[in-house]
Amino acid sequence: MAKIFLDTNYFIDAIHRKPEEEILASLENNIIYISPLSVHIYCYIFKINIQDVKVMAQIEKFQITDFSEDILTRALIGPTADFEDNVQLHSAAEAECDTFLTKDKQLLDMKFFGKVKLGNN
Repeated sequence: MAKIFLDTNYFIDAIHRKPEEEILASLENNIIYISPLSVHIYCYIFKINIQDVKVMAQIEKFQITDFSEDILTRALIGPTADFEDNVQLHSAAEAECDTFLTKDKQLLDMKFFGKVKLGNN
């Protein structure tokens, strides 16, 4: 059983854009993590009013990482010029995830962030 972190784009695909069952089924028997920042971005993009029963049901399928002052500070330093990407990467590393799934080509070019392998499937 692997610990897999979903970047925001992967998380949104898993719960909104693609048939949810397809992505989540492919990750079955793994522990799936997301950042609270991904939930914020999802709600902002789709203008979701809170309290939304569907959002609550969706996020129950995932482990939520902490967004601490330490992660904030490290994200402001790097490793990329994109703050949101940095938060996601540091969140995955902090949770000791094995894999970081993303569709971001620049992140995929990194191949690894610490011990976390970056991939798209």
